[in-house]
Amino acid sequence: MEPHPVLAPHYQQKEDKQGFLRKVFDDSAQFYEGIAKWGWFNSGDRYRKDAFRRHGLRPGMRIVDVAAGTGITARAALSIVGDPSLVTCVEPSAGMITESKKLLNCEHIQAEAENIPLPDATRDYLSMGFALRHVNDLEKAFSEYCRVLKPGGTALIMDVTAPEGRFSFWMFRFYFKTLLPFLTRVFTGSKAAEYLMAYYWETMEKMVPNEKVVDSLRAAGFSEVKAIVHLGIFTEYIARK
Repeated sequence: MEPHPVLAPHYQQKEDKQGFLRKVFDDSAQFYEGIAKWGWFNSGDRYRKDAFRRHGLRPGMRIVDVAAGTGITARAALSIVGDPSLVTCVEPSAGMITESKKLLNCEHIQAEAENIPLPDATRDYLSMGFALRHVNDLEKAFSEYCRVLKPGGTALIMDVTAPEGRFSFWMFRFYFKTLLPFLTRVFTGSKAAEYLMAYYWETMEKMVPNEKVVDSLRAAGFSEVKAIVHLGIFTEYIARK
């Protein structure tokens, strides 16, 4: 199952999606840390650490962060597990990996979510922060997540989802569709970063419902699957192997 339909004119068919994404993330990588901070009013790090603690990440656990970007979610995990050797970042964009290595001294692997080059049953915990919309196939990605986790391991997938209320949705759409791309261009001077933020809105607008993600996690072999929504827009998918 695709997380959203093909988004033309950005790319024309499913097979083109990952090449398109690598390019736009490579082109925007140097600006991504700043956007992630001021774009979320500097609250993202606190939220990620809180989510990890609430969902069982503990010191000494081995964790893999998928679609790790510049390492924002992985750094939050490191603050809990306590040792960089316990953290692995998996990210398809070479540009994002370059930026991540400036701030995080851990293992970095260039790979996509559907093909993670790690041995079976070797990680206690798997995370994905606000990148679920960028995979090609939910069930294939989730099957890989299940494979690399140890029995009893946890997957925590954090995502942003559009709120249901009419006014809340209007505010959400205005911020992500109009204001955030505009502010990105003002603060970074980068057309590429502005374009990426505008593309983000389209993926949010077309994302499949939470229930479909939960169904895909179960189909991939996970149990104890649930989706928890905070403040109407932050969805946490929790699953156990």
